[in-house]
Amino acid sequence: MTGPPQIFDRRLRRLRLGRAARRAERGQGGAEFLSLRVAEDIAERLEAVNRRFDLAVDLGARDDAFARALAASSAADKIGLLIPASEARGRLREAPLIADAERLPFAEASLGLIVSRLALHWVNDLVGALIQVRRALRPDGLFLGALLGGATLSELRQSLMAAEAELRGGAGPRVSPFLDAADGASLLQRAGFALPVADTDMVRVLYEEPLKLLADLRAMGETSALLDRPAAPLTREIVKRTFEIYRARHAVPDGRIIATFEIINLTGWAPHPEQPKPLRRGSAKVSLIEALKPRPDPET
Repeated sequence: MTGPPQIFDRRLRRLRLGRAARRAERGQGGAEFLSLRVAEDIAERLEAVNRRFDLAVDLGARDDAFARALAASSAADKIGLLIPASEARGRLREAPLIADAERLPFAEASLGLIVSRLALHWVNDLVGALIQVRRALRPDGLFLGALLGGATLSELRQSLMAAEAELRGGAGPRVSPFLDAADGASLLQRAGFALPVADTDMVRVLYEEPLKLLADLRAMGETSALLDRPAAPLTREIVKRTFEIYRARHAVPDGRIIATFEIINLTGWAPHPEQPKPLRRGSAKVSLIEALKPRPDPET
């Protein structure tokens, strides 16, 4: 029996995470805007949850942005203990629990809350990872996750493919695949979550030049780590042509270029008997046809 397809080179991914962490420790990071945005958004979502979680895990934590965002929000009293879990140490105020998102070390039904910030788009088996998250949650436990979606880096991907096709006569995969936003809720359902919800946040960032975008991607640890990557490396000529196409197709009037990051937010609850459930099929009291009929104007 074969396992899930292997998309990413996990060893290369860990090396790049470690390199990004060391850069951050030397004060050479400077690309935390996505991490901060997601951390603040998850903290804001928790504010609307009328629950307290005694034990929570920040899965894939690369910094303490979520802990700081939580402390600054009214959700600060909703979590008793927050445990950072990560593949790399990063800029964390405390040593994290080293954890592989594809082989979670948590006991079944042991956690009240799991959050994940921009980590799960790097797992080879996303459904399998979500199943493990759901199993680690207690009944009625909550999962809040954010991962990069399919529109992410679309400008860079299009420019790179056009440049390589022009100079080599063909283009191979150079940018990681991302989840389609329309599939978010269905993946949660397949993993066994109740009340699944997925929504998107489209972030467009302006850069003075493409090279600064690449520097930010390295600082984030978000450069490609595809297992099946083209054998032929990118040449200076291809990179130069990529930047020319990028500027020509995706620049704003002042000359800066646009880079898109699509953040897919996932919300799911571990099943519990007392959760709201959809009505049984055929049990509706009013037919859809009647409900959709136009209403008479009360003033006529």
